[in-house]
Amino acid sequence: MPISRPPRFPQQGPAVSPAVPVVSLPAVSLPAVPLPAVSVLLPLMPERPEQLPRYARLVHDGLAQRLWQGQAVTVDPSHGFAYAAGAGLRVPVGLAVTLMPMRHPFQAAMEARSLAATTGHPVIYGMGPGPELFQRLLTGAPYPSQLGAVRDYLTTVRGLLDAVPDASTARYAAGLPLPALSHPPVLLGLGVLRPRMARLAGELADVAITWLAPAAYLAGTVTPALAAGAARAGRATPRISALVPVSLHRPGRNPYRVVLGSAYGHLRAPHYQDMLAKAGVTADPGDPRAAAKALIDSGCFLYEDPAGLRRRLQEYAAAGASEVVLNLTGVHAQDGADAAYEELVEILAAVAGAADRAAG
Repeated sequence: MPISRPPRFPQQGPAVSPAVPVVSLPAVSLPAVPLPAVSVLLPLMPERPEQLPRYARLVHDGLAQRLWQGQAVTVDPSHGFAYAAGAGLRVPVGLAVTLMPMRHPFQAAMEARSLAATTGHPVIYGMGPGPELFQRLLTGAPYPSQLGAVRDYLTTVRGLLDAVPDASTARYAAGLPLPALSHPPVLLGLGVLRPRMARLAGELADVAITWLAPAAYLAGTVTPALAAGAARAGRATPRISALVPVSLHRPGRNPYRVVLGSAYGHLRAPHYQDMLAKAGVTADPGDPRAAAKALIDSGCFLYEDPAGLRRRLQEYAAAGASEVVLNLTGVHAQDGADAAYEELVEILAAVAGAADRAAG
């Protein structure tokens, strides 16, 4: 989804002194926990496929595990991934998340397995209903039941991928099976913000994908709900891929602007506001500075030096996340494409160095 333009602030003076420490909500109790797998989010909505390869190369060269994209309405994410693969960068990819109103489950299943075949790697194909306004604009009305629509959509996509002769559900007709195709596995992801969707993900999904959720909220709310849903369905608990907005602590940097460049559109969405409230975070988009500070203080947005960032990533591992996806969209919005890329490389190098020292 396109991100709403954040409010503009005067340029003079940092909003937060670099010497001010970041204060978190009650932290996850940390035993000796290794770092989770670290992946990267393309920090922009691409207008040219040539913008992808340098990020794909980070995965190709072993600095990151997977390249992710959110839903774009410029260059389609699957087309961008295919471009990178055609350039010789066939790497693991993930989508966080495709929006259900934009494609029928048949198209989603076909696209997911085609992407796996094109990249030569397992694909995490994340799905979600999107905001109710988005549903209304594309389908004429919001889904009568958000959870019901998601249940039918994922069930239909799963049935098509599993070659069920008729994968139709109450909402979606899918009587035409997909032809046989050899491809790496497709892991179905579900965007998860709140407990009821987490329980549904536990029942149906392979991966729960969170966005802007602090580690303490994963530990106390998302992980238990996932486990409860999986137990009810008699299946293994899905793994968690947490998309986490980050930036490095820089002298003179105004972190408020970076936060709002990343998250202002989400702060205005009711479902994100409800998730944040459940996490104990008050972030009023009508007061952007206070909202940005709340996201930093609560650990929703990680504004740290490299050592502090490594500790925060460990918190996500302790909370149940097997993968953390670094989101530098705020740095990209504030400082530009090259600055965001260079900062991402710096973070990945720092994280890799910490992992090597721990292994040694």
